[in-house]
Amino acid sequence: MTNDPKTSMQDHDRPGRAVVLLSGGLDSSTVLAIVRARGYEPWALTVRYGQRHTEELEAARRVAQSIGVAGHEEIDVGLGRFGGSALTAADIPVPKDREPGEGGVPPTYVPGRNTVLLALALAWAEVLGAEDLFIGVNSIDYSGYPDCRPEFIEAFERAGRLGTVAGGARIHAPLIELTKGEIIRWGTDLGVDYALTSSCYDPVAGAACGRCDACILRRRGFQSAGVVDPTTYAG
Repeated sequence: MTNDPKTSMQDHDRPGRAVVLLSGGLDSSTVLAIVRARGYEPWALTVRYGQRHTEELEAARRVAQSIGVAGHEEIDVGLGRFGGSALTAADIPVPKDREPGEGGVPPTYVPGRNTVLLALALAWAEVLGAEDLFIGVNSIDYSGYPDCRPEFIEAFERAGRLGTVAGGARIHAPLIELTKGEIIRWGTDLGVDYALTSSCYDPVAGAACGRCDACILRRRGFQSAGVVDPTTYAG
């Protein structure tokens, strides 16, 4: 895994194609802007994995158009058929008004999600001849998901080297050790329009709920960054 601190340069002199996992949220949108700024040719991949709300999918389209990509694929994967997550099953409530990261892994964790997303991105990267793959995972301001940890990303990169003809791809996680405020400041410097993004786990009539883990972290991030939060919150 390539950690990619803000001051680092690209791994090679002439960046080529790169696959970017784009959910439409704050983090992945920032990563797409980083990829563009570093001179890669970005190919965005958005996965409809069975999430109950479509706001983030619409946000991904807006962000891809705003920042600019060479191609944008949307793929359907029915993780919702398995249930087991508040993001895919209507009978599991989204936790509200809690301290993110406390009390164990919350029910908004989607079993196997990042494993599936990275596998799809790796497959597309091999077809495209892309040697670089970017993902917006974060292990600082997050809800404790196990598939957002550096150890998981490093293990998947090793698996990719073993399981592909091309020898895998470098997996970049440039935000993994940054706070939400640091991410927002970086994205703001790169011109990301965060009004186009969507982070909420349980939006209400098009507005962010303001009470789920994602909304709480987003609000705190803008406050910490000293940047005006363009999000409309219902509460």
